[in-house]
Amino acid sequence: GRRGGAQCLLTLATTHNNFYEVLPGYALAVYKRIGDFSVEPLQVKVTGLCHNPMTLDLDDLFAFAHEERLYHFRCVERWAMNIPWSGFPLAELIKRADPKREARFVRFISKSDPATMPGLRNAKGYDWPYHEALRLDEATNQLAMVVTGVYGKPLPVQHGAPIRIIVPWKYGYKNPKSVVQIDFTHREPMTFWKAAQPHEY
Repeated sequence: GRRGGAQCLLTLATTHNNFYEVLPGYALAVYKRIGDFSVEPLQVKVTGLCHNPMTLDLDDLFAFAHEERLYHFRCVERWAMNIPWSGFPLAELIKRADPKREARFVRFISKSDPATMPGLRNAKGYDWPYHEALRLDEATNQLAMVVTGVYGKPLPVQHGAPIRIIVPWKYGYKNPKSVVQIDFTHREPMTFWKAAQPHEY
């Protein structure tokens, strides 16, 4: 039935993904290795070139008006899925932060906890924590989302609980997981994969 089909899609989407902080490499078995990962307490710091720096907890994030959107999600490894994400426009959070005129980029920094994220211990050659960035005009595009759920359920750890960023016209690596800091900058920030493999990114 329809419910069974949705459950099958949810299972596929939550068992086929990458999360190097948990399991480096082509990590299709991430969901098997997330037992020690804790999503609480969580605070997201909003810093940098903005008039209203703030620290948001889960209640603050869920106070934004939420909606569900079906987006095509694609990976550089050449797989793709259509995923129903729930969350709110990133533009709404940026509007509340009120960037200064000189702000041109938005940098995202992911959670980094070696005690509960074994990939951080096993992949020491990378510049942790994971960090990505968008131009401010990209980040305020109404399609860019702060995501808190998937398939009508809370976001699972392997998808970047408790919040991640989704930018549907970008490859998956530009959609950072488990974001704990959002920083407004004037200069273009270095990003994780550009630092790790500049010949490819």
